[in-house]
Amino acid sequence: MSRPRLVPAPISLLFSDVELNKELFEREFQQLSESDDDPISQWLKLAKAKGDTRDTDPVLLQLIVELHRKIDALEMFLKDEVPSRVSLLNHVAIKAIGFEHFEIEEPLFEEGKMYYGRLEMPVYPKRDVGVFFQAEESNLAKFLKMHERDEKEWNAYVTARERVMIRETREKR
Repeated sequence: MSRPRLVPAPISLLFSDVELNKELFEREFQQLSESDDDPISQWLKLAKAKGDTRDTDPVLLQLIVELHRKIDALEMFLKDEVPSRVSLLNHVAIKAIGFEHFEIEEPLFEEGKMYYGRLEMPVYPKRDVGVFFQAEESNLAKFLKMHERDEKEWNAYVTARERVMIRETREKR
């Protein structure tokens, strides 16, 4: 097997062996895909469907929606409410990423084993992304399952990291 091309990236990963509770992990995976189905997002989808947002700047509208989410998050923090997430056993820093693979700092994977994890995506808006992946080596894994929207954002992030790396290489010359 040839080693996939990876670029450095500062991302955190929480993960556990799928065999511990596949049904619970699958449920959270589905919930994370619907994370933008909060009340403001549902209202926005309905408004878009009716055509009420036709004359509105989409960037400005998205920023206002994100401000509303921030206020909701602040309110949850003040009330000491925590969104319910499945408890995952391992926390590790991701060293490098590719379109289908990622490499972690420490060799914690068991080759051939399937895992469920949550990535903390460093994009705007920040959010957790649920993923299923399989270990190819003790520190290298391949994505098996990721939601379509998350996959698009992941690919855009990998591309952005590659551009940063190319720019840094040029500056060193």
